[in-house]
Amino acid sequence: MPRSLFWLTALFIATLALGTDEFVIAGVLNTVAADLDVTAGEAGQLVTGFALAFALGAPVLAVWLDRYPRRLVLAGGLAVFVLANLGCAISPDLTTLFTLRIVAGLAAAAVSTTAFAAAAEGAPEGKQGTYLSVVTAGLTVALFTGVPVGTLLAEALSWRSTFVLIAIVAAVAAVITLATMPHLPGAAPVTLGERLAPLRNAGVLRMVAAIFLCGAGGLMFYTYLGPITAYTLGTDAALPVLLLIVGLVGVASALLGGHLTDKHGPRLARLAILGGHALALALMAVLVVAHAPVWAFGAGVAIWSTFAWALNPPMQASTIAASPETPMIAVSLNISGLYLGAAAAGALGGLTLERLDAGAIPVVGAIVLVVAWIVAAPAVGPSRHDEGPGPLISQGSRGLRGGGDGGI
Repeated sequence: MPRSLFWLTALFIATLALGTDEFVIAGVLNTVAADLDVTAGEAGQLVTGFALAFALGAPVLAVWLDRYPRRLVLAGGLAVFVLANLGCAISPDLTTLFTLRIVAGLAAAAVSTTAFAAAAEGAPEGKQGTYLSVVTAGLTVALFTGVPVGTLLAEALSWRSTFVLIAIVAAVAAVITLATMPHLPGAAPVTLGERLAPLRNAGVLRMVAAIFLCGAGGLMFYTYLGPITAYTLGTDAALPVLLLIVGLVGVASALLGGHLTDKHGPRLARLAILGGHALALALMAVLVVAHAPVWAFGAGVAIWSTFAWALNPPMQASTIAASPETPMIAVSLNISGLYLGAAAAGALGGLTLERLDAGAIPVVGAIVLVVAWIVAAPAVGPSRHDEGPGPLISQGSRGLRGGGDGGI
């Protein structure tokens, strides 16, 4: 088996653990609240702490860690993540648990950012999109494997055992990473000003703005899928099946997004997927207003999921194309934009639900996605990186970092 499959699998397992840790609180919220004698609202802040630490920590940690070898950063970040989750498993109170969730969020930010950068840097030439899509798929798979398994484990044993499971999965990823990842030494020594160059890069900032809008528009529909389902069908009984459809379709669509990026280049891929995403939300708006039958509504959700989860690979590739010399920092800004967009999705969706109704949510989401398409339309960075298939990382950077299946 090619060595790259081992370390790419490790990145997939790592992001699977990160995604499970991020989303599993929703499944164990009431159990945690009851065990720690707090309200569900107070326990819900565990999600907020993790998400904010992730979003705000990603760019700061990327600037600090960009100079170090990717394998070292990944293994170190996963080690901290493992210890934080083991600490969560034995936390005596909410304050301790909340603090450790912040630590886990910071470690997850370092691991996620480095995983995307390493996937692009270590991929064979012309396969960066595919490698990025595998990393993305780990987050998607967590929605219908890690989270349900963690929730069932919490019901069978306790919520604490869920965090032990997450720690074990992350530890496996760390071991495989140490054993199989090629030598990717990180960025060459530069001044702090040069390292912060992506913050002044118009192409990077436009991609961050676009992914923020994608998160706000697309994740608003996902976040409020329950109320939308009840509004359309008169009941939310079909919600578990719809969520399963989202997860299953999401894995295939993430890989599709990577394939399109490799075949047609980041720009064409992102514009096709963004446009399809906006049209899919417009279709959902029609189905919701028409109170479509469950089969048609489910088909619409599947179509929406195809475009929603295919978006991350070309957007990450586009951000790297805008700043090929500092991919890790550029990717960290992109991830922060996505998480801030997710936070905006909750606020904007809630406001839309209160002021209008659930049927208006896909309409607002479609409008936001159209704005995202306009922002993302211009080319970014050197045309050879963004306009067509080819290497995302400059040849000079590859020479410094190594790549492919090179030695340790």
